[in-house]
Amino acid sequence: MTTFLLWLVLLVFCWPIALLALVLYPLVWLIALPFRLLGFAVDGVFEFLRALFLLPARILRGPRTT
Repeated sequence: MTTFLLWLVLLVFCWPIALLALVLYPLVWLIALPFRLLGFAVDGVFEFLRALFLLPARILRGPRTT
């Protein structure tokens, strides 16, 4: 909601920039999409490596008692 209000203020004070931002936002989102997907993949690999390195410690610790 705050973003929309800021965009409306920008529209009132400087409407060419606001319209340019409105047009370019989907293009910037499409350009950034592969980087976001790559971030998810790299995060998954790091989580896998973390689990792999911590597996011996989890096995030696034994079962959890609740």
